[in-house]
Amino acid sequence: MRIAVLREAQQFSLEEVDPPEAGRGQLLVRVVASGVCASELETWIDGPAGGEPRYPGHEVSGVVAAVGLEVTGWAVGERVAVWVTERGFAELVAVDAAYCFPAGDGPLDEALGEPLACAANAVEAADVRLADDVVLIGAGFMGNLVQKLVALRGPRQVVVADARADALERAARLGATRVVDVTRESLPDVVREVTDGRGADITFECTGTQGALTTCGDTTRMSGKIAVVGFHQGPDRVLPLAWWNWMAFTVVNAHFREVPTIMRGMSVGMRLLASGVLSMDGMVSHRFPLERIDDAFATLRDKPEGFVKAVVTFPEP
Repeated sequence: MRIAVLREAQQFSLEEVDPPEAGRGQLLVRVVASGVCASELETWIDGPAGGEPRYPGHEVSGVVAAVGLEVTGWAVGERVAVWVTERGFAELVAVDAAYCFPAGDGPLDEALGEPLACAANAVEAADVRLADDVVLIGAGFMGNLVQKLVALRGPRQVVVADARADALERAARLGATRVVDVTRESLPDVVREVTDGRGADITFECTGTQGALTTCGDTTRMSGKIAVVGFHQGPDRVLPLAWWNWMAFTVVNAHFREVPTIMRGMSVGMRLLASGVLSMDGMVSHRFPLERIDDAFATLRDKPEGFVKAVVTFPEP
């Protein structure tokens, strides 16, 4: 089978390797889509550390090709979203059945369970409550997912901020009560206006940038919550900690490494998606075959107008 291997900066190699087999307790899944995640972008740009080959790809959906021993409840041909930690840009993956979830009848290239898990866990950790005033900084793919899940919890206000007109138009279509172009308006001023001077109950930072993180402290009410969803790479971040202390913010680190927590979020996300309660329609904007995987990563880096999410796709069996 073919698999994408990163051996140097900004250039994958497509290599032929022996296909994996479904071991005890595993499913063999023929990959239909594998999402391109911002957490892997820096490695693609700079190249693998120490020259060691890397096998990225962890947002996988596909069709069950074989069922291993001691696996019950799954059959060949079923559509599935799976969690893997690497080797997702390949034609086949072998994965523990416990890490697999029904994908429903929708498009498999939209059944990306791992980012759904991240967003679901973030919203649950922040504990959005009925009639909360919520601010989301960042209207990209993860920000959109968080917005969709926040809406299911019955907020009063959902203010979404970004610098891209197309992203703000999308956030408005998804139901934001107010969108803010941060190149034209002051987000803290808008938040004070729509919350009668009180500030947001919860601010979600979904960009992974210093500026957005700093702004959270100016949009959130005293004793409110700041949820860090963005993946912060590169230089250390600086915070006005004296102000954050005085304001008694609760800081929610919306990143999780414990497998049971990831599985809980993936179960929640995929149940919502497979049942039709949550839609991913329009959330995947760019699709590339495996031969163009470098173009997929370059598109994530460059974020052309209309960009939301890039996936690498394979023919569906």
